[in-house]
Amino acid sequence: MSLRVDLCGIKFKNPVIAASGTFGFAKEFEDYIDLDRLGGVSSKGLTLNKNLGNPGIRIYETPSGIMNSIGLQNPGVDHFIDNELTFMLQRDFVTMANLGGHTVEEYIEGARKLDKTDLKMIELNISCPNVKKGGMAFGTDPVKAAEVVSKVREVTDKVLFVKLSPNVGHIGDFARIARDNGADGISLVNTFNALAIDIRTRKPVFANKTAGLSGPAIKPIALRMVNEVAKAVDLPIIGMGGITNYVDAIEFIMAGASAIEVGTGNFVKLDLMTDIIDGIEKFMEEENISSLDDIRHII
Repeated sequence: MSLRVDLCGIKFKNPVIAASGTFGFAKEFEDYIDLDRLGGVSSKGLTLNKNLGNPGIRIYETPSGIMNSIGLQNPGVDHFIDNELTFMLQRDFVTMANLGGHTVEEYIEGARKLDKTDLKMIELNISCPNVKKGGMAFGTDPVKAAEVVSKVREVTDKVLFVKLSPNVGHIGDFARIARDNGADGISLVNTFNALAIDIRTRKPVFANKTAGLSGPAIKPIALRMVNEVAKAVDLPIIGMGGITNYVDAIEFIMAGASAIEVGTGNFVKLDLMTDIIDGIEKFMEEENISSLDDIRHII
């Protein structure tokens, strides 16, 4: 029996990866979880330059989930390379750098810098607002999505997974755009655009009005989208969206995911991911499953 997975030639000892933005740069969780048991860690979302993030409330709890408006607060790509990357690469998990940007040029320069490191994978977050098009996310504009993926592909030889926005009409179309412009794999889903209102102030809770919804509330929709993408493109998929136990993880694998990421659940139980790894292993033993390939994309 083996939990190992292969993503474009990169070997993961198990399919459980810490999702970007929920696990920092891994060292923040060092006292709470055995980091070396994880299959991988996706870094906090990076931009070319240091970003202070959004003003006002940033996290708001909602039934079966949370809403966030962090605004990609991060120390910038150079700081990550100089101060965080060495720690991550020394651990026994696969390190992925999650890269965002507010212009195509920022994406390109960030990817160039990451390409010079010992990283093996970049997770390209195209859900960022495009400041040159009035804040419309790159990942919801077919033309801009194609441009940013193709331009980043030109400047890096790293394995490139494109993290898709779920806030589109046909997710399979955007998966095909990513594939046709050089993506090696797909990550999905990112957060859903949502609204919360403070009835006392009679205003939106968040300064930016809307925010990203994550957590168990989105799982059934995320699962459906992963399944749609698995049918639309023949690329490895990292599935995520409301995973809080091993059953959720197995569902995503059966829907077509090669690996999974755990995000919001890490805030509820700090060692949740090792519980999920144990649960997957026990399930495979009980069901006499020798490899996750035996159950992948059976739906």
